[in-house]
Amino acid sequence: MESKNNLSWEQFMQVEMRVGTILSAEIFKEARNPAYKMQVDFGPELGVRKTSAQITVLYRPEELIGKQVIAVVNFPPKQIATIMSECLVMGAVGSNKEVTLLQPERKVPNGTRIG
Repeated sequence: MESKNNLSWEQFMQVEMRVGTILSAEIFKEARNPAYKMQVDFGPELGVRKTSAQITVLYRPEELIGKQVIAVVNFPPKQIATIMSECLVMGAVGSNKEVTLLQPERKVPNGTRIG
């Protein structure tokens, strides 16, 4: 079935999703909605990037450290309260707005491209 919302392969490949490891996570007190400030390591090519994530329902900051996550790394930086977000951590949003992080099924090198 053809739809005007279908993406081409080329369009999909423009979204750069990479695997990274969370190095730090703390309560983001300045955010309007409950969130954590995090630093995520995407390996030597992309380095460490800052972000915030509204994942406070299912996760505590201390259990996030060392988790691998999938994030979009080629959005332009976005000011969120007091930090400049440099990536978008991906998650599945449930009916009560709880977010489950998307993670690789097994450990892979930081910076590995999703595609």
